[in-house]
Amino acid sequence: MSGSASSSSPYTAPILSSAASSAATSAASASSGTNALSQLSSNYNDFLQMLMTQLQNQDPSNPMDANSFTQELVQFSGVEQQINTNTSLTQLIQLTQQDGLLQSSSLVGKQVAVASSDMPVQNGQGSVQFSMPAAGNVAISVSDVNGNLLDKTTIAATQGTNTWAWNGATSSGTIAPNGDYKVTVASIGAGGTTTPVTFNALGTVTGVTASSGSLQVQMGAVSDSIANVQQVIN
Repeated sequence: MSGSASSSSPYTAPILSSAASSAATSAASASSGTNALSQLSSNYNDFLQMLMTQLQNQDPSNPMDANSFTQELVQFSGVEQQINTNTSLTQLIQLTQQDGLLQSSSLVGKQVAVASSDMPVQNGQGSVQFSMPAAGNVAISVSDVNGNLLDKTTIAATQGTNTWAWNGATSSGTIAPNGDYKVTVASIGAGGTTTPVTFNALGTVTGVTASSGSLQVQMGAVSDSIANVQQVIN
């Protein structure tokens, strides 16, 4: 009688193992923590029903290996803990970003120095700041976002920190509107050779936003990562 029950039962340990593995894999790959937990719970219930059916129909003279389904139960538990951990981390990151956004909002209205070649022209003026190890001539050029040269000048820089301002006046005699402009700064050496100079673009913060997991400061038409802010000037 027991032999007949065993031979007619379609439930075997490999089937249970496959069900556990498939459920765990599909649940772990779900994009939403809530959906993953829901899917895991459904598959877990199916797994338990299959397990109970197999236990009821097993051959008493050749019972199932308890280690097999114990390992499968542990696997389900491990996946559930992983999903819960990922969900908690996501919530923590969101809370941290919100806190950072609130704190960074205090920058609005302040002038900052940003490590960027994008110079914002606001209220008809843009400016950059750079440091020189020694006094010397420096070439500065301004282009639009399409790379068209608008203005080029040479100034006598002093040793230490220098600030250069642009009022939007172009070489052609027109006035460039407020917007985003590309700047290059280079020191002029003997024989007219030029060497790029590291500089910061100055701008007044008009807003702070969260984008793609990072905070962005807006300075008129220019938006840059808050991580590039080198100094809050005033």
